[in-house]
Amino acid sequence: MSLADKVLAVNNDLPIRTEQPVHSGKVRSVYWLTAEDSKRLIKEKGYNVHEDAELAVMVISDRISAFECIWTGEGGMKGVPGKGAALNAISNHWFKLFREHGLADSHILDIPHPLVWIVQKAKPVMIEAICRQYITGSMWRSYGKGEREFCGIQIAEGLEKDQKLPELLITPSTKGILTGIPGVPEIDDVNITRDDITNNFEAFQFRTQDDIAQYEKLLKEGFDVISDELEKLDQVFVDTKFEFGYVTDAEGKEKLIYMDEVGTPDSSRIWDGPAYREGKVVENSKEVFRQELLNHFPDADILVNKDRMEERYALARENELPATLIQKVSDTYVGIAEKITGEKLAQSDNPKAEIIDILSREYALID
Repeated sequence: MSLADKVLAVNNDLPIRTEQPVHSGKVRSVYWLTAEDSKRLIKEKGYNVHEDAELAVMVISDRISAFECIWTGEGGMKGVPGKGAALNAISNHWFKLFREHGLADSHILDIPHPLVWIVQKAKPVMIEAICRQYITGSMWRSYGKGEREFCGIQIAEGLEKDQKLPELLITPSTKGILTGIPGVPEIDDVNITRDDITNNFEAFQFRTQDDIAQYEKLLKEGFDVISDELEKLDQVFVDTKFEFGYVTDAEGKEKLIYMDEVGTPDSSRIWDGPAYREGKVVENSKEVFRQELLNHFPDADILVNKDRMEERYALARENELPATLIQKVSDTYVGIAEKITGEKLAQSDNPKAEIIDILSREYALID
């Protein structure tokens, strides 16, 4: 079996029983279970959710996206070996620690396979909750152009690239296109202030104003848990994105939970500690891939200029990346997953067959 066969590139064609279209994102596909299967699994598996909760099977792929495109490698490589398993393993590790620290639950109820989660449907808060401990990336680019206010927060003069900030900053943006909010443009992923959220909390799908403070508390505490653990591994937690939503527990009580993924190389920047102390940035995150792409193509402007999106899509479609580049990215993901979890990453020889087998045998979800 070739390495390409071990990559799960297409994850929206599994024969999982569902009455709804499969929702397929850049990396994950979601299969909403029938009401009957949801009820049955809640009862059989003893999940701590309301008996009428909607459940889904979430399958992660090994696809890799960057600059809003999906990229492939030579030799039929439609993804990065080990990437999906690495992302899931890291998220599972942090969600477990959050529960142990008494922070909040996640949407994950069960982990049948390294590439699969059983999740409960959450009502999402419409905020990409981004927090930053260092000034880098888009924030540094804006700072370099003279901007000193980010999401309503004033930033000091005289900061240097990649410097640690005086305090953890929460710099939220919109999740999806929100309409009718004064002063907030109707476009996806636009920066917002705390006042925007407080004055329009219902538009962001918070239940109460008090829940804004709760989301900020979970954000900071979650960041600190991950940052402290990474520090023990001599890794620097630079910035990350959290997402939140509401679910109802077995007693019918609504609660705010973490959802999506947390603390992964896709949603965070993680730097190597020893290199950082020597004044160098060595990425242990998806930033490695972004930088490789920028170096690989002669006209890097295509990758960052939103006015050249058609050219960018064509670039991704028509160019297979070198196997050495794909392997480097694979090594980054697998390496940081094994460092964080302290365990060898479980990787499948034939992921699709394994997933079908386990969901059929142990969950009775395959017709």
